[in-house]
Amino acid sequence: MVRSDNYKKQLDQAKDIVINGIGETMDLYGINRSVGNLYGTMVFEGSMTLDEMREQLQMSKPSMSAGVKKLQEFDIVKQQFTRGSRKQHFIAEKDFFIFFNNFFSRKWDREISINMDSVKDAEVLLKKVIEADGVDEDTKEEATIIYKQLEDYKVYYEWLSNISSAIKTGEIYKYFPIPEREDK
Repeated sequence: MVRSDNYKKQLDQAKDIVINGIGETMDLYGINRSVGNLYGTMVFEGSMTLDEMREQLQMSKPSMSAGVKKLQEFDIVKQQFTRGSRKQHFIAEKDFFIFFNNFFSRKWDREISINMDSVKDAEVLLKKVIEADGVDEDTKEEATIIYKQLEDYKVYYEWLSNISSAIKTGEIYKYFPIPEREDK
């Protein structure tokens, strides 16, 4: 019995290591670490209720609910119907390729939208400076340099948009196929 308990602890420790890695990774991309830990925990579980999540992660029910909503925004956690239960059940996307598609394409789309709007707004102001009469040459030259710089930014965001689109459509896998597992 002692040996079995030790193996159970090692199993839990192994899961905790991966959950911590997922939480840390999601934190790198702007998702609260506790929400990342929630997702990591759900990856190893089947269907879970908010109460079960709260119990496992020792977080408040409102925090769990907000975390689940955040994960649902990326389509990496879905509500699941469970016959005979009045509680909401949720299940995590366990396929990391689907996770990658949903999570990163949405992050990149948001980055593109925010920055392209900024570039367009800035270009309007810069054009006014460049085309204005009575602007000193140094200011006009600086405005021209910045305007050209923004044109380069637009090329980057067009490229990023193409990558995001290729991920969403699955076209990326033509160029970077998913490796086959050796033990299949």
